[in-house]
Amino acid sequence: MSLNSNLEAQTSAVSPKPVLSFDELDVQFKTEFGRVHAVRGVTIEIRPGEVVALVGESGSGKSVTSMSALGLLPGNARVGGEVKVGDYNVCTATDRGLRAIRGREVAMVFQEPMTALNPVLTIGVQLTEALELHGLCYGEDAKRRAIELLEMVGIDNAEKRFSQYPHELSGGQRQRVVIAIAISCNPKVIIADEPTTALDVTVQADILDLLRSLKDKLNTGILLITHSMGVVADMADYVHVMFRGNIVESGSADKVMNHPQHPYTKRLLKAVPHLGQGRAQFGLREIADSSLDLSKTVLQAKDLVIEYETRGKTPFRAVDGVTFDVAAKEIVGLVGESGSGKSTIGKCVLGLIPAAAGEISIFGDDLISASKEERRARAKDIGVVFQDPAASLNPRFPIGDCIAEPLVVHNVGTPKERQQRVYEMLDAVNLPRSTYNRYPHELSGGQRQRVCIARALILRPSLLIADEPTSALDVSVQATVLRMLADLQEEFGFACLFISHDLAVVDLLAHRVVVLQHGKIVEQGLCSEVLHNPQQEYTRRLIAAAPVPEPNEQRRRREERHALLRSLGEDISELKI
Repeated sequence: MSLNSNLEAQTSAVSPKPVLSFDELDVQFKTEFGRVHAVRGVTIEIRPGEVVALVGESGSGKSVTSMSALGLLPGNARVGGEVKVGDYNVCTATDRGLRAIRGREVAMVFQEPMTALNPVLTIGVQLTEALELHGLCYGEDAKRRAIELLEMVGIDNAEKRFSQYPHELSGGQRQRVVIAIAISCNPKVIIADEPTTALDVTVQADILDLLRSLKDKLNTGILLITHSMGVVADMADYVHVMFRGNIVESGSADKVMNHPQHPYTKRLLKAVPHLGQGRAQFGLREIADSSLDLSKTVLQAKDLVIEYETRGKTPFRAVDGVTFDVAAKEIVGLVGESGSGKSTIGKCVLGLIPAAAGEISIFGDDLISASKEERRARAKDIGVVFQDPAASLNPRFPIGDCIAEPLVVHNVGTPKERQQRVYEMLDAVNLPRSTYNRYPHELSGGQRQRVCIARALILRPSLLIADEPTSALDVSVQATVLRMLADLQEEFGFACLFISHDLAVVDLLAHRVVVLQHGKIVEQGLCSEVLHNPQQEYTRRLIAAAPVPEPNEQRRRREERHALLRSLGEDISELKI
């Protein structure tokens, strides 16, 4: 072998050929308002067995970049540069050529598994479809392979699941099916676009473990698209930070997350709540026990039971014997996984669903036994902020009318006085008064959520119910809204029931926390005690699964989580492939 050949072999061994590469990718969209420049000269390489994270907020160009690798950009897109899957140039490929590489060479795991799966086809049909389309196997062989894939991604009772429909599976199981479909044809690279955003923290940790195991076993490259810096710290080898279509910083996960250079990266990392650091990380005033009058109870739930009627069956008990209270000027976090009963309790307090037994009282007045008129009068004391700001606002109402609506419903003030109150609330939530005559679709997600908070507080309620108020927002917008919520709570002095599955956010805001599982309280107390020194197994599981935005700490936390699961008798051995 010649010297040159020897050097080439050594280089190839050290740095294998990229399985996916973007070279000066430039994407513009032609619209009725002119051209929109979405991606500007992006260069990225993903090699076998490597996880490369592309991070940034909504509108930064992450998903446009990922869609270009599959040739899925719409017809009004003008693409420059080069996108290669192995040696295959996607930008010059025909439709037939693209169909040949999708699934076989490059596969996609989308954010929302329920929209990624066809609701009218069984899991088995959707799994065998890719196998048969690419000519890998047919009939009974395809069925056997599909069942193997379901077992491979950790789905129990795979033969039964094969014949079920997507709606019969949980969110975590559906995402595992999507991953099974993605790996069915042994692709060289998987693009995971926000693969865990819609999942609970424990399910998210399981899915990340699964992706890591599959990557190691199959030597598959992964392009991870996400805005969660905790997920980046947990998974990524290399990180590219996108801002307004440009990559502003690149490097190893340790370099980018522990030694950021670009102001945007620094701002992004500073905005991420870090579990264990409490209120100090955002410069919020620590809540002292002496500043709270725990004897002045605003909301009290006692032995609360909530049931849902099921046709011809025993009612489903969503909340079972829950007792807690919220004192004046206090924020109490209500945490747990999906289905634990958090939002159900919030809706019951608001009178949207009835209680089967127990008590709910505001300032000692029982809401469950109250008449319709009494509940309506008491409703003035309760404000509410929901998860999705776009769905919470009437699209036909200007912002001023949206905020003033509670004043109109409760017949408070004259039209001129209402307008003045709306202006005051716009000032309080840091929105310009010109917003008064704009419509919801003209505002960003963060601005819409500020409008929802202004509407919730315009009657100066004694109690605010905040149900996942920041989970639909980008990380920097979330940080701004959380700071604002803390400032408003201090200014107006309302009690707050803060419902969330994000333990870092609860640690940042709340004074006390209530942990729910399957409709029952498993642990409650001061955040500094429950979240920093949990006593119950379920709470320890939740906290162990919550990622933090620092690679070395997250690696240690992941190892500690695995040790905890092993101590509880769970099998976390690597998946057999």
